[in-house]
Amino acid sequence: MDEQTATLMADPVARFLLPVLVLAIWTMIMWFWMYFTRLPAFQKAGIQPDDARHPGTYGDKLPSNIRAIADNYNHLHEAPTVFYAVMFFAALTGGHDMLGGYLAWIYVGLRIVHSLVQVLSSNVTLRFIVFALSSFALFGLTLKEAFRILV
Repeated sequence: MDEQTATLMADPVARFLLPVLVLAIWTMIMWFWMYFTRLPAFQKAGIQPDDARHPGTYGDKLPSNIRAIADNYNHLHEAPTVFYAVMFFAALTGGHDMLGGYLAWIYVGLRIVHSLVQVLSSNVTLRFIVFALSSFALFGLTLKEAFRILV
């Protein structure tokens, strides 16, 4: 580990925010996965760029596994926005504690598992269970911050 990384990891706020960076990186990985599979699928299905102006209009022309990747990429811009906001709120207001860090890592880990289940499996029940568990971690993180500030 170089000196700059060691210094960064010695900072408790930087360590606390590391799950935010990991989830952002995972979102970018899903972006690349989406486009490396989606563009060839568009070509194979004969979908022209202008045909894709409204996303819901061509979904039936793409295989389910290709649509699942795009759906997951979109999902990574939904509930995780609350995660990002709560994490930065906690970091900026002194709430970067061990419990918050554990909840953040649990949330990020479950969101990555959720992505993999959604993209690699058609098991909606399993995907829902993983989503619900990640939501509970996010609820816990959010409630922890609310109680810390309001009580």
